Amino acid sequence: MKRGANLVAAAFALTALSYGLARFAYGLLLPQIRQELALSVSTAGWIGGSAFAAYCVGIVATFISNGKLSPRALTVLAGAAASSGMGLIVFAQSGLALGCGVALAGLSTGLTSPPLASAVAARIAEAQRARANGFINAGTAAGIVFSGLAVVVASGQWRQLYALFAMMGVGITLWLWFAVPRRGENATTDKFSLTLLRRPGVLPLCCSAFLMGLASTAIWTFGADILRAEAGFSDRSIAWAWILLGTAGISGCTTGVLTGRFGVARVHRLALAGIATGTLGLAASVSAVYGLAAMCLFGAAYIVSSGVYLIQGINLFPDRPDLGLGIPFLVLALGQTAGTPLFGAVLETAGVIVALCAFALASGVAMLPRASAAKQSIKPPAGESPAENR
Repeated sequence: MKRGANLVAAAFALTALSYGLARFAYGLLLPQIRQELALSVSTAGWIGGSAFAAYCVGIVATFISNGKLSPRALTVLAGAAASSGMGLIVFAQSGLALGCGVALAGLSTGLTSPPLASAVAARIAEAQRARANGFINAGTAAGIVFSGLAVVVASGQWRQLYALFAMMGVGITLWLWFAVPRRGENATTDKFSLTLLRRPGVLPLCCSAFLMGLASTAIWTFGADILRAEAGFSDRSIAWAWILLGTAGISGCTTGVLTGRFGVARVHRLALAGIATGTLGLAASVSAVYGLAAMCLFGAAYIVSSGVYLIQGINLFPDRPDLGLGIPFLVLALGQTAGTPLFGAVLETAGVIVALCAFALASGVAMLPRASAAKQSIKPPAGESPAENR
């Protein structure tokens, strides 16, 4: 782990940039953006969905480019896409221009995770990889915390904040060039084949990831808007809710430890239940306390849940860590791509209570296929009991 400390730190920073700032900061700043650009709820949903759709494109691109582009090249491209996309957002004067910037920024997330998984496999000892990947995945939470603090300091200045995020992205991109290896001893040049998707456990994993991704869009894209409309939160209060969400999400650093101690299936059921409860809690946000508690619970549960998908996928594809991470994250993003405009439409037609309850239900249903996937795919290390199947 010490050998790859610089790699893990740079990977953590890239995850914070691409996920926490380039993708999820849109939901935090959406109330301000909607007000200035006069966007409807449904339009905001479609724009948010473009980031998740671009994420899917990025993931597929990493599969296709495997063996052609090194982890270093892909992560540098990810940093460049995040910086460029947020730079476009700074100058957006219409929904179309904003959507282009949001989509380009979202592309960075698809280019981020698979090459980082490959780099970790190349540089980090096998016994330490789950912890390293869990720590890197928690970079999302760190980026969320930073974006919330930035809004507290510069409330109402969403263009200036995106400019700051873009400049940070340039610095992180340069760091990646020196920290990420071109190719390691565990690198692979195997081409992607659809037969890989026939492995036991892949289908239930993908079904669960899709539902979890769909459910999560209720808070990621519209959480700030709901807090403002239903609980009367100010921009500053929304920022503090976002900070709590991200701070709670830092608990995702312990995902590898938790799954080793309590088992993959048990931890993941609890995480999905947390997402559902946090979403329902937002529906009960009649006061600041309920709203803040819901965001806090959701933040911790989402990061842990996504970390478990990462660990589960890599266990399914030990020979292709890029696919092990990329496939569940791709399907999760497909769920988010569908969920963002869908939630916007349900919110406009049926109201906030119905929309939140329906999406909380999706998170609950995601528990069903997940346990069977864990039983089929995870094998305990020698000398350990199969805790993941409990």
